[in-house]
Amino acid sequence: MIQSETLQLLEWSRLCQHLATFAATKLGAIAAHHLQPPATLSESLDLLTQTKEVYQLEARLTSGLSFEGIQDIGESLERAELQGLLSGEELLAIATTLSGVRRLRRVIDDQEDVPILNELVAEVRTYPELEQEIHHSIDERGDVADRASPKLAGIRLKLKSLRDRIYQVLQGILQRQGGAVQQQVITQRGDRFVIPVKAPQKDAIPGIVHDTSSTGATVYVEPNAIVGLSNQLRIHRRQEQTEEEAILRALTQQVAAVKPDLEKLLAVATALDLATAKARYSLWLQANPPRFIDRQAGETITLRELRHPLLVWQQQHEQGTPVVPINVQIQPSIRVVAITGPNTGGKTVTLKTLGLAALMAKVGLFVPAREPVELPWFDQVLADIGDEQSIEQSLSTFSGHIRRISRILEAIRGESEALQVDTLLAPRQNSDEDAAQVESWEDDAQTSNLLQPSTPAPSPSLVLLDEVGAGTDPAEGSALAIALLQHLANTAQLTVATTHYGELKALKYQDERFENASVEFDDSTLQPTYRLLWGIPGRSNALAVARRLGLNPNVVDQAQSLIGGASEDINQVIAGLEAQRRRQETKAKEATQLLQQAERLHQEVSDRARLLNERERTLKLSQERAVQEALVQAKEEIAQVIRTLQQGPKSAQNAQKATDALQEIAQRRLPAKLPAKQKPSFRPKVGDRIRIPRLNQTAEVLSAPDEDGELTVRFGLMKMTVLLSDVESLDGQKAEMPVKQKPAPAPTPAVASPPSPVVRTDKNTIDIRGKHVADAEFELEQGISEATQLGTLWIIHGKGTGKLRQGVHAFLERHPLVERFELAQQAEGGTGVTLAYLK
Repeated sequence: MIQSETLQLLEWSRLCQHLATFAATKLGAIAAHHLQPPATLSESLDLLTQTKEVYQLEARLTSGLSFEGIQDIGESLERAELQGLLSGEELLAIATTLSGVRRLRRVIDDQEDVPILNELVAEVRTYPELEQEIHHSIDERGDVADRASPKLAGIRLKLKSLRDRIYQVLQGILQRQGGAVQQQVITQRGDRFVIPVKAPQKDAIPGIVHDTSSTGATVYVEPNAIVGLSNQLRIHRRQEQTEEEAILRALTQQVAAVKPDLEKLLAVATALDLATAKARYSLWLQANPPRFIDRQAGETITLRELRHPLLVWQQQHEQGTPVVPINVQIQPSIRVVAITGPNTGGKTVTLKTLGLAALMAKVGLFVPAREPVELPWFDQVLADIGDEQSIEQSLSTFSGHIRRISRILEAIRGESEALQVDTLLAPRQNSDEDAAQVESWEDDAQTSNLLQPSTPAPSPSLVLLDEVGAGTDPAEGSALAIALLQHLANTAQLTVATTHYGELKALKYQDERFENASVEFDDSTLQPTYRLLWGIPGRSNALAVARRLGLNPNVVDQAQSLIGGASEDINQVIAGLEAQRRRQETKAKEATQLLQQAERLHQEVSDRARLLNERERTLKLSQERAVQEALVQAKEEIAQVIRTLQQGPKSAQNAQKATDALQEIAQRRLPAKLPAKQKPSFRPKVGDRIRIPRLNQTAEVLSAPDEDGELTVRFGLMKMTVLLSDVESLDGQKAEMPVKQKPAPAPTPAVASPPSPVVRTDKNTIDIRGKHVADAEFELEQGISEATQLGTLWIIHGKGTGKLRQGVHAFLERHPLVERFELAQQAEGGTGVTLAYLK
């Protein structure tokens, strides 16, 4: 009784109506409308697994599971068992249902990772021979077909012949007696063929009058010439009807013979449709599968960004307001949560959201919350939720709540006693995986009861109380609420209660099993935010709300003075805690954003390092390949010289020629000796960042060092001149001091021969504008390799900031195949183009 009231208070029927819209069949919709929470944890686990497996199939299959052809044939099966006669339409519905379930079973059998669904359809029999027999005897319109039996086909052939003869006779009469006929048509009255005759001339066509028009001007006459044929037609029609009934009777008997299997098939189809509706509804809600936890094992209830499913529907289909999610995280030691806060702040909605989340998990629905979704399996969800936000608070209202709470306590007591008996006396018969969790919970309860046999086991129930203790004198109501919550802390697994009583806020500091929560209130807008805050008691804000709703300010001020300083001080402390929590949440969001940014930058740097390593490896492989090819070619040339020397006359002249050839090969193949690398030194340039150790500062170079080793730097807003000896690079290298040289006499300029003109083509030109230095080095290496035979390489790097040009010049300085390089003439690009001369 009380559980039914709870379902009504939580508006469970509305959620079932929404679920039914996702069903594909009438059976599935009916099952969704009458969906009830299961009684055991193992049932809930099976239902949840069904939903998960269908969810996977829906995502994997192109068009999802199809229930085409499956109909509600329950009444037909009942009538067939009672030896009633099924019509052709009913038999056809049975055949299409068999075909639809067979297609479903075939789809499920093709999947390997849906064991629960495979087990569900494993024992289903779809009787293809019965389906074929029905389709053979019944056509698409639901009529018995001529092919059903030779006798029926013969009868219908005779009927057609008689009907044609009747039409011939009547057509002749219409032609001969055209003046007496009202219309040139042949019609029927009952099962007799008649023609419309003018009333004054009815004697012109002798026959039987079967009907008269409303005006009396027309009579419908069956001519005597066809009476005998019509009688024969009636006899054959009765024969046809008798044969059709015999065929339908035989098919009905076949259906009745397999009624239990067909009922099981119908139940499986309904279960599959209901599971599919749950999966599709869960997908629409953007919900996630729940995991049932064991609070006695220390697991925490976790429901992040939990949304009320009915409010989500209202927002999507009825243009409602956006749904504000709540966060629920209840430690395993907590038995009672007291939610406080202003009126219209969302306390009642929070209770209903928690209750619906627990019920949805029990029936196998996903919960509209962010993963992970972790909550206990509650054997009972019991609620006392009413509209206490009205001035009509009377004794009758209070007594009604007390009677409902009494039924809640009675249900908890009965469940607790039953749990004790089951725990101490029930044999261990659970051997499958689904029952393992139930058995572990029973073991824990048994251990607890053996240690404390006098203490009843707490009921695995969720109790939801709205405005507990309201409706009577505040002092007595507060005392009653405290006693009730302390009793529930001993007897129920979890109780969530809303209240305005300040005394309930203090229970947290007296009993560790209690926790406070509040709905947030924005002091600046005097509006509730509907967010749930944990660990902080809420303020009623009644005076602020009254002022916002337009109550006389003098009345509000007078009420404020009557409250007293202590209450105002408590409100200020709570307001401070709320402000501190908001600041912490803001900082937490900023820290999360910084962490995400750091992770993103780390990923970018890792990707860039990986690309550089790959390029370096590619360059090494290409260089090794080139060296190997050069060695092979050199060996072949040397072998050719040796063969020539061996085949010719052994003379000093030939030996000298061979020696010269080998020297020429060596000069051509052996790499030129590289100049000895100089010890690296640091020379600051304009724009570089350097360190000044004695000032412990990082600065930017504004001017290059002069002959005296002085340079101008800037750090912050300050500019100063420092010596090279006072600075170092960011990686700790000391600066190289300039060496003063005596001026040497200017050499006599020599007449240089004009350089050979350098021709610029597409083959010896590369464009690396807009690239990073690391990316440009790879293209430079390729360009140098391709332009080696041409002798020159034009590099277009653009002007810009000059960093790319500096990087290109640094690369060319250390490349072994570059002899020298210079900036191009102004007409060829100037400082935006570098001309490299290759060896």
